[in-house]
Amino acid sequence: MTENAPVLLLVGSGYRHYREYLLAAVSKHYRLWLLDSHEATWQLAYCTGATRVDTRDAGALRAAALAVVQSLPVAGVFTYDESQVVFCAQLAHDLGLPGSPPEAVRACRDKATTRAVLAAAGVPQPASYTVTTEEEALVAADKIGYPVIVKARAMAASVGVVRANGPEDIAEAFATAHAAELLGMAKHAANVLVEEFLTGPEISIDAIIHGGEVVPTVLARKRLGLEPYFEETGHDVDAGDPLLQDAELLGQLRAIHRALGLVHGATHSEFKLTPNGPRLVEVNARLGGDLIPYLGLLATGTDPTVAAADVAAGRTPVTEPRFRKAAAVRFLLPQARCEAVEVLVHRERFGPTIHETGVTVRPGKRLALPPDAFVTRYGHVIAVGEGLAEVLTDLEAPERLVELRSRPLPEETGTRPAP
Repeated sequence: MTENAPVLLLVGSGYRHYREYLLAAVSKHYRLWLLDSHEATWQLAYCTGATRVDTRDAGALRAAALAVVQSLPVAGVFTYDESQVVFCAQLAHDLGLPGSPPEAVRACRDKATTRAVLAAAGVPQPASYTVTTEEEALVAADKIGYPVIVKARAMAASVGVVRANGPEDIAEAFATAHAAELLGMAKHAANVLVEEFLTGPEISIDAIIHGGEVVPTVLARKRLGLEPYFEETGHDVDAGDPLLQDAELLGQLRAIHRALGLVHGATHSEFKLTPNGPRLVEVNARLGGDLIPYLGLLATGTDPTVAAADVAAGRTPVTEPRFRKAAAVRFLLPQARCEAVEVLVHRERFGPTIHETGVTVRPGKRLALPPDAFVTRYGHVIAVGEGLAEVLTDLEAPERLVELRSRPLPEETGTRPAP
């Protein structure tokens, strides 16, 4: 990166353990100016400068951005933070910089709007009802038939998503979805969706939209746990996955983007592979979380993060794989409510494909599980190999590789702390 490299306005920076790799990658190609609600610290190693501003105040964000535009050659606006995508889209629009229309991004942020738009466009959708009370949720579930999914209308990372197997589960499911909190994201008056339960494995597709074309960059097969909740416990990426050539899946992906009006940028779409074909779970106007773009880089040699930054700057992205390998991550969750004492990394137990590990808690950190807290992890393990089979073998017991030592905590009732 040179002194004359174009500048990207980075809106929000996120949780260091899962987001620092993004800044590191993009900073090799662009000068970054961070606009964030928090004082910049670790981010400064990758940024030309930073402005502390309330990123959810559109006027303040625009004023801060204009101050940078007046002195630096800003080429685009970039974010990977779900809580910032609408503000980022509006900012790019106001500054005349590349991006999808703000209304298209808003349609992705609101799962009820996503369903309505896609149903009107003829894209196959699960049955879905927006509800405001537990009683309305019961009526909706009765119409759909059990089991059903009860979920927050505008959250992310599977926060506030619960399966209800019968009427006796609706009260708790509705309460969990209605109370869900994540990154300060806004709620709706009618805040809960009741949807048809889709059977089959779940996948995600990260894609780049450039020049009117939707190009998949990473296809990940998702691993879930802690039923009846949907905590994401891992992702498997095979650069040679046959689904990357599946005409029905890719046709739906293009139809979804076209219907929503997503014409420029990066997206993360999640599907269930049902007996009746692919069905969309949700689509997000950003890169995938959970280190998925990093897995894509490890599996293909081509960086989806840099491709997303390129389209944000109006440049032609590089998306063609340099090679085809497999990569996977496993996230490590506590077995019960506890306080972390220490986390031990047992390198002597690593198989040949183990690439790296991460520890995300310190001693004394209190850990809880749904419905009291979501996305509670103490670490992760990443493996990379020539084929998926050897990668999966080395990840069979990841908790043996990164071990949590803890002390139990008594159960608490009536509390639902944010993740």
